[in-house]
Amino acid sequence: MKSRTIAVISAHPDDEILGAGGTLIKHRENGDKIIWIIGTEINERIGFSPERVEKRRLEIQEVSNKLKAVTYLLGFDTMSLTGLDLPKIINKVSKIFQKEKPEIIYCLNRSDAHSDHRILFDAVMSCTKSFRYPFIRKVLMYECISETEFAPQLQENMFIPNYFVNISSHLEEKLKLMQVYSSEIEAPPFPRSLENIKALARYRGSTINQDYAEAFQVVKIINE
Repeated sequence: MKSRTIAVISAHPDDEILGAGGTLIKHRENGDKIIWIIGTEINERIGFSPERVEKRRLEIQEVSNKLKAVTYLLGFDTMSLTGLDLPKIINKVSKIFQKEKPEIIYCLNRSDAHSDHRILFDAVMSCTKSFRYPFIRKVLMYECISETEFAPQLQENMFIPNYFVNISSHLEEKLKLMQVYSSEIEAPPFPRSLENIKALARYRGSTINQDYAEAFQVVKIINE
């Protein structure tokens, strides 16, 4: 299989591993170029300690190195995105897409409980118009445990998994990557526990007769 350029978008570091970690590992093993776009950041100005800010910087660096990803930090304050930020986010994402020309986009689910996720989804979708970004052939939304399942399951915006990736051989590395974000993990029944991340992968795997899988919802696939 020839190598491709793919882009994964996180509102916050750890979204990418929760939703698509095993899939990203498969892309790395295929020799694909991984573009990782992180929408928000923590900083001292909004109340985070210098130690926590530095820890987060090191977490991003470690995950980026292990995925062999090219990482872009958009730099917006965490837990603060609103519709007013959309023009600036769209401008930044558009420039990255035009520079890197990703073929596949992995994006947050449009109806996640966290508003940062929803705003970033809207911005990314503005950067997938085929007449302006003809190199994009596939756009997929990923589910983010602790956000996707807590969103209102209304008919018009619920997450409907219809695209699956077998990650049976990559689950253990996915869990190790998640452990880099140690402050985001707690014991069950907390959703972002290693046990529940594994349980979701087992459940998604059962849908396709595999041990473990990640599920996505198709936004667009263009076949020639």
